Amino acid sequence: MSSDRSSIDVSIITGGHDVADARLHRLAAALRRAGLAVEVVGLGAPEAGPADCAVRTLGARSAKKRLKADLTLPFKARGKVLLTVDPDMVPGATLARWFKGRKVVADVHEDYLKLLKDRAWARASWKKSAATFAVRICTFWTKRANITVVADDHVPPMKGRRRLVVKNLPDFSFLPQPGDPDTATPRAVYIGDVRRSRGLQAMLAAVEGTYTWELDVVGPVQPGDQAWLDTWHATSSEQVRNRIRFHGRLDPQKAWAVADGAWAGLVLLDDTPAFREAVPSKLYEYLAVGLAVVATPLPRMAELVTASGAGEVVADPAAASATLRRWSEDYDELEKARRNARKWAAEHLTGASPYDTLAEQIRGLVQH
Repeated sequence: MSSDRSSIDVSIITGGHDVADARLHRLAAALRRAGLAVEVVGLGAPEAGPADCAVRTLGARSAKKRLKADLTLPFKARGKVLLTVDPDMVPGATLARWFKGRKVVADVHEDYLKLLKDRAWARASWKKSAATFAVRICTFWTKRANITVVADDHVPPMKGRRRLVVKNLPDFSFLPQPGDPDTATPRAVYIGDVRRSRGLQAMLAAVEGTYTWELDVVGPVQPGDQAWLDTWHATSSEQVRNRIRFHGRLDPQKAWAVADGAWAGLVLLDDTPAFREAVPSKLYEYLAVGLAVVATPLPRMAELVTASGAGEVVADPAAASATLRRWSEDYDELEKARRNARKWAAEHLTGASPYDTLAEQIRGLVQH
């Protein structure tokens, strides 16, 4: 849906993210609640973009297209404020600030230096060196944005002209109300980027070992893991394949509609440098919709799951299978975990949204 307003206050620009990306939707929704006119320019299909915004897309992902977007999008964008969600977009946005008087808000939602250690393509020494140099250059300019937004306290840069922590907390407008689980078949859900480091292989093994549980996987399969998944499809039994469904990328409301009626949410991330100190948005969202949680023992995730009593921390897929089998046999234990999830969310996911706090600060930039 396009904005009816002729002038644009904020342009959310990205050459690397799909317009269906959940954080992008949360940012846009908060800006619209603040009364700002928003355009969104990114990848994918326009109809998957945020509601009530002017959405333009660059089509499919490609390295050449991304480089071109980094150089040109900041100058073509119509907003008084440029909100970047890619580190490589920040230098171009900085040039647009100098030459066109734009204000720049840089959203940093991951520790990109640590993230490089999780990427197979960055293991070649020259690629790793080049990428590390590029990240450091982009971080240098990110610190000098009008507002530097980070997704958690530990995410760099640790200093900036105006540094604001906006955690990946839920936007309840995208989530279903907590409800009763479907009684016919136990079902788990995963929503997010689909790759082995984020638990793809572990989830499939865990569900396969239950013999009865089903799994809905919502999100784009990363290209580097598609070949592995194709092999899994070709070699796994039909009985297992029929219990696991891949939905691909969906916008947040459609994604969470899939979770309605599920029993549990899976967050089986590997212990990588980028994930070790992170709390993924899906964990907060699972709790918000009242799902029992099965999580790997990364420190902050484990602390949250244990403190809330909303699920189980497991060491490996076999332990995850055992937990799911136990819940299908002991429904009272499952329901206790689900009640604890709702209770924790009611106590901790209330008050002003950090996205709305950011939107108010951006509105200040627009007005001055």
